[in-house]
Amino acid sequence: MIDLQQLAPGWAALVQSFLASPAGSALSAFLDQRRAANAVIFPPEPLRALTLTPFEDVRVVILGQDPYHGEGQAHGLAFSVPHGIRVPPSLRNIFIELHRDLGCPPPGDGVLHRWARQGVLLLNAIFTVEQGLPGSHAGKGWEALTSMLIGALAADTAPKVFMMWGAFAQAQGSAIVEPHLVLNANHPSPLSARRPPIPFIGCGHFSRANAFLLQQGRGTVDWC
Repeated sequence: MIDLQQLAPGWAALVQSFLASPAGSALSAFLDQRRAANAVIFPPEPLRALTLTPFEDVRVVILGQDPYHGEGQAHGLAFSVPHGIRVPPSLRNIFIELHRDLGCPPPGDGVLHRWARQGVLLLNAIFTVEQGLPGSHAGKGWEALTSMLIGALAADTAPKVFMMWGAFAQAQGSAIVEPHLVLNANHPSPLSARRPPIPFIGCGHFSRANAFLLQQGRGTVDWC
């Protein structure tokens, strides 16, 4: 389920270090136990975000929660869904904000590979979930890996934008300092996207990210 050879450059040593740690060992044992019990676990490639976006190419980090738990939805990138899958509500709100912020027309699908290949790391805090059971793999060790990856990105001196949507993501970003930019907002879920304290709809994160990246000489992301 975790193939280090598939990872893009810069990630393998970090993931290997995690797997050798107590948290990594506990997670591996848990996943083996759930597979032995015939649990249906999504996505089939939980580290896909780390295969599409090399460490040294990361310009923007978007931190989600756990994968979609419906059949065929999750494919290893936060908020993204494969071709042929209906766009979920949170992703619809992301597209609504993109249209409001940058005038991007609604895309024909929910596949976000085009962002990942431009250095946008679409990372879920928890990398796996069981069918129909949201949050079922929370607290099993994935969070330690997420913290390790976020810490390594924050320690790197190349300026990055960290888009932290929701309370968990914001807790991860609390220690990130310059030269990086941290942008906080509510999660784009319909339950919180338009509510205080920082409504997602209207946050302007995409234009703000591009303005920062351009100022830092790192180019802009084509979000549309």
